[in-house]
Amino acid sequence: MAHERRAAFAEQEYWGRPVPGFGDPAARVCIVGLAPAAHGGNRTGRVFTGDRSGDWLFAALHRAGFANQPTSVASDDGLRLEGAYVLAAVRCAPPANRPTIEERDTCAPYMRRELEILQDLRVLVALGGFAYQAVAREVGLRHRPAFGHGVEADSADGRVVLCSYHPSQQNTFTGRLTESMLDDVFTRARELAGH
Repeated sequence: MAHERRAAFAEQEYWGRPVPGFGDPAARVCIVGLAPAAHGGNRTGRVFTGDRSGDWLFAALHRAGFANQPTSVASDDGLRLEGAYVLAAVRCAPPANRPTIEERDTCAPYMRRELEILQDLRVLVALGGFAYQAVAREVGLRHRPAFGHGVEADSADGRVVLCSYHPSQQNTFTGRLTESMLDDVFTRARELAGH
């Protein structure tokens, strides 16, 4: 993927490696996405950075008080998260932005390790059905309701999984996900985390 550069980024060096999570190591809320975007995280080296999904996500995190700024354009842009951590179920940009179950399972140990490191974690926000499946496998949901925006489920260890539609262009351009819907999710995440 790092060899196929968009014309607007032709002069930039792409990260082109697995993209780690990013955020506050004392986070009580962890946001789990699908995978790095080909010309977003795959280019910048930071998850949700430099793409339109990230524009929506970080603006919502800023409005909810989890981010110091509403934008994320480069890994050195000064963005800091407080009380939140962001990662992806799959660590590399998948072909056609469609990760496979095999890719999810290959990347699962990395997500598992990051979740273990987040000792204060209380809430996992799953962005989309694929992320929800990955999170559900890792935390052992006691009851696993069908994915839907705003759906909540409790894990065996007392953490809460909160679902949201992914802030992809497909969802935001069609109105399936609005700013107020995403804001509601992060307001609820903050409540559940005890912030």
